[in-house]
Amino acid sequence: MQVTGMLYGAKLLQFAGFPTAEVLGPDASEEAIKGLIDRHGSIFVKPVFKGGVGKKGKAGLLGRATDLKSALKEKERLYFVEHRHGNQTAKANGVTFEGAVPAQHEVYFSITDSTHFRAPTMTLTHFGGMDIEELAKEKVAQVPFDSLTGMKAFVVANALSALNAPREIISPLVQQLPKLWELYHDFGMTTLELNPIRMRPDKQGRLQPVACDFKCGFDRDDPRWRRLDLPAHLFAVDYSDFEQEINQLRTYQGQSDVYVVNSRGTILAPTFGGGANSLVTELLGDDAIISSDFGGNPPYEKMKEVARICFKHWLAQTNVLFVIGGKSNNTDIFETFRAMADALREHFSRQGATPLYAVIGRGGPNLVRGMSAMRDTFDALGIPYRMFGFDSDMSEVINFAKAANAWMKAGGREQVAAALGLAGSKEERHV
Repeated sequence: MQVTGMLYGAKLLQFAGFPTAEVLGPDASEEAIKGLIDRHGSIFVKPVFKGGVGKKGKAGLLGRATDLKSALKEKERLYFVEHRHGNQTAKANGVTFEGAVPAQHEVYFSITDSTHFRAPTMTLTHFGGMDIEELAKEKVAQVPFDSLTGMKAFVVANALSALNAPREIISPLVQQLPKLWELYHDFGMTTLELNPIRMRPDKQGRLQPVACDFKCGFDRDDPRWRRLDLPAHLFAVDYSDFEQEINQLRTYQGQSDVYVVNSRGTILAPTFGGGANSLVTELLGDDAIISSDFGGNPPYEKMKEVARICFKHWLAQTNVLFVIGGKSNNTDIFETFRAMADALREHFSRQGATPLYAVIGRGGPNLVRGMSAMRDTFDALGIPYRMFGFDSDMSEVINFAKAANAWMKAGGREQVAAALGLAGSKEERHV
């Protein structure tokens, strides 16, 4: 869940009282745009993308105009522009018009939860306006601090002094930057980045930090972000119908993280645990349909609904139903397996049987009862299966699932179909 750009960034920064560039949205009238140009001399025209999309400037997706005609031409060019960054493609839906901020100094600032320091960490440099990765380490300050005391003024002052920052920018930044910790902390953010902050002189010649670009990420399981009353479409990206259905099931208990790896894959692998998910996704490769983490001790109702959605979208093309996870500490295996078994029974009842090979690998509380529930269901439905306990090597279990998938492709699917009484019309062999 990310917010990028100044359209909503300026509104969020108002909660902290942090100065921002003047911004107009996609619905700005020609009179308003002309007034913005008159006040600032020139404006920047930037496309608005859903979610977080990087490297827009380097892709030429940043327009500048000094008159209304040029501004409207840039609006036409960028309003629905497509942008590809890495393996991510996004399409704009609107533009913003942002007043130019003349300045001699540009500053980069961010707060994030650092896995290296195991603490919230401030990153700061007075060489802003460019990729932080391109700077030498001695030009960037990374300072962890105690979340109980927060990011105090002395943290900022010490970092700027260590960087030998120009003296005239230190005092304004020391006064303004600590405000951003309250915004970060009070609304459940996981990252907050301003790049650049431009140091604009006021009427007295004193420099004032002005945020000219904004990015933040929220922990969607932390309810504090809802107090911002941000529109739901702000976090929407081009998910498939399957991913959207699953994501709607997020609750305080149990994960429902899922991503479609290959919509033409043949192994449906509901996975429990982040470590298991990484290994399963890597080893299955293109055979995997989804990458998922359904751990966190989900209740019966939620797990059954998750399984129902998975089966509805993918079971018809699946060769191997691969339920896999590590040795759980607190997830009730019986509850999760019972929910999945009931969802599978109901799917067969509504949609009819489908040739399938089931592979189970799991460990944790109530494992034997959970596997018994799965076994009884597979036996009742006529599905061949193989189960592995907590003492099995996960990589070997994954290799077994891949071998079962290869067997299904090589004629096993037709054999299972015949055993299920589905041989009337030859089953398509999925490759």
